[in-house]
Amino acid sequence: MKFSLSRLARNASVLALMLGAGMAAPALAQDAAPAEAAPPAAEAPAAASPDTVVATVGGESITEADLSFAAEDLAQQLSQMPPEQRRPFLLRVLIDTKMVAQAGRQAGLADAPLFKQRIHYLEERALHSAYLSEAFVKEVTEEAVRADYDKFVADFVPSDEIRASHILVETEEEANTLKAELDGGADFATLAKENSIDPGAANGGDLGFFGKGMMVAPFETAAFALTEVGQVSAPVQSQFGWHIIKLEEKRQTTPPAFEQVAGELQQQLLVTTYDDTLAQLREGVEIDIPDAALKAAVDAQTQPAEEAPVE
Repeated sequence: MKFSLSRLARNASVLALMLGAGMAAPALAQDAAPAEAAPPAAEAPAAASPDTVVATVGGESITEADLSFAAEDLAQQLSQMPPEQRRPFLLRVLIDTKMVAQAGRQAGLADAPLFKQRIHYLEERALHSAYLSEAFVKEVTEEAVRADYDKFVADFVPSDEIRASHILVETEEEANTLKAELDGGADFATLAKENSIDPGAANGGDLGFFGKGMMVAPFETAAFALTEVGQVSAPVQSQFGWHIIKLEEKRQTTPPAFEQVAGELQQQLLVTTYDDTLAQLREGVEIDIPDAALKAAVDAQTQPAEEAPVE
């Protein structure tokens, strides 16, 4: 599977803005590690609508919708509270916010040019999130993620893996002595526990399964040269010392289960959908950046990034 880490880095701030505005990736029914949803503000009355007024401050209303917006902004704080405390906490925050905002208007701050620019930015950020949310609902579905998984499985190329145990000692003399004992019928796991300086000695030197490229070169070459289960290598030197290696099992890799990679596939689809949406919107739109150096840097980040594999 190819997963564009650099594209993710480029778009991380955008995804953060979306999440900060209360957006979340569409949930997958079989997602092994779904994103934790923000805790509810508290149970609202069953018949309450977003326009239902829950309080008034100086004649101005606070509604159920305001409570929901505040819950999105304060999700982290709410997650640390008992459910029964969330709703009153949010309302207290909104009351304080409303009072301070009213004071700010009376002080003329709402008319300041910089404040108006901030309001414009926040409005565009909210519209950005709302528009993308619609795109994600349409494109980032469980069916789409499963289709990507099916393609990943179809393209999967198995590779060799082995499970090996080893005994690690400091000198060639020690290694030769132990190899002679093994050739005489000594138990490998017992010698590993008694002599190996590797931290895995306690479990008989078992290293578990590994593929090519996961071990240092001399060790890997010797380990994969073993052809029969139970075969023991001659002593081989690496930067860690002298190894004696025993082949325990051989197998070929298989595709991970959908649940193991659903989160990564979904994230990749989110980024792809975002990129495709921007590419469509960018068509026919004139973008002018007077600073040539800044324009070059922005253009460089806009280009498709080199993809890197993710296991």
